[in-house]
Amino acid sequence: MFAAERRQLILEMVRANGAVSLRELARVVQTSEVTVRRDVRALEAEGLLDRRHGGAVLPGGLTRESGFPQKSHLSTAEKTAIADLAAGLVGEGEAIVVGAGTTTQELARRLARVPGLTVVTNSLLVAQALAHANRVEVVMTGGTLRGSNYALVGSGAEQSLQGLRVSRAFLSGSGLTAERGLSTSNMLSASVDRALVQAAAEVVVLADHTKLGSDTMFQTVPTELITRLVTDEPPAHDERAATELQALADQGVEITVAGQSAEPADGESGPGHRPRREMPLPGQRRTQPGGHGGPGGLGPQLRSAAALSEGPAERGRVADLRRR
Repeated sequence: MFAAERRQLILEMVRANGAVSLRELARVVQTSEVTVRRDVRALEAEGLLDRRHGGAVLPGGLTRESGFPQKSHLSTAEKTAIADLAAGLVGEGEAIVVGAGTTTQELARRLARVPGLTVVTNSLLVAQALAHANRVEVVMTGGTLRGSNYALVGSGAEQSLQGLRVSRAFLSGSGLTAERGLSTSNMLSASVDRALVQAAAEVVVLADHTKLGSDTMFQTVPTELITRLVTDEPPAHDERAATELQALADQGVEITVAGQSAEPADGESGPGHRPRREMPLPGQRRTQPGGHGGPGGLGPQLRSAAALSEGPAERGRVADLRRR
């Protein structure tokens, strides 16, 4: 296929879907991701699309947001790995809030197996994933339905969260930077996400590597309020994502990374196996109460997901769902 033909097909795919990953583009045009990245760069120079880490989107800058059908086909393997790790943070009998998004929907599917769990959400898709989980109680916010991502937004949603207190909030967004934290392209969604954050003792952000280093219009969670980031391992060529991970770690965010191992552990095999691992980034860890970062113990708060299940102190923290 000639370059002009490839680029025309790439443009048609982006126009049809709103956003397409480099991996999917390379598969369809039957070439390498390196070649596709070069084509995308050329199309961006002509103003025909915008590059994003790991993909391409319709032009429009910070104000555009892909709809759910488009986002659901992006980074599916990465979202699955992230959801697997995040589910390990949730313990029996816990009360949590889960925001809207394709990654949080994947998380919800795994939470259906946690007994005694209470999930507060403004997402119809999260609620649907848990609808038949007999041992999970689902509490929906009020609000106005936003059809593009099947989420309840507006003053009704925000007011229903007032006085709520849970152990953790699980949120995703359109972009994540160390400078601004988590952000999204829609003002109403951002406002509800901020209300979800206010209800939680800890904030866990779920973001695949394509979101790292991207910044969008409306801030939802400033970096200093993010307790933990669960993400996938950036490709070797993605220097911006790796740099952003380092910057987030330096600011004290605990980072849990899903990596791909060439040698699966005993009893674990197959192409879909994505083991938990710790990313060894240099840097300085913020001091934590209880001896987690004293002198001589410096280093970023990067935790392997295997450590998430160590002892009741990590997973046994349960907050009752209650009204203040």
